Amino acid sequence: MTSIPHAAVEVGHAQITIDAEVLAPRLGLTVEALKENMARGLVVSVAETGQDKDAGRTRLTFRYRTRVWRVVIDTDGSLFEDPVPVVQNGPAKGMFSLFDLAKGVS
Repeated sequence: MTSIPHAAVEVGHAQITIDAEVLAPRLGLTVEALKENMARGLVVSVAETGQDKDAGRTRLTFRYRTRVWRVVIDTDGSLFEDPVPVVQNGPAKGMFSLFDLAKGVS
């Protein structure tokens, strides 16, 4: 995981703020485009609180179209990028896509 500057994320009472200068390029946007797309509801975020072995950690996930960026706030307050798992294209072995089913493939 890649370290992120501690000042990039601010955790307050029931609110987490991230520096737009850090987030925008990771979603392929300028700061201005990030703000515009956030206002339009096209940039979404999710905060997850760790449990069991991850207790005390928080994972933030930001999405814009097909781009996803995740960062973990560790128990000591340090920040690390959390790579998004890569999903292989195509259906899993033994599975068919909707396109295949429409063509009558089985």
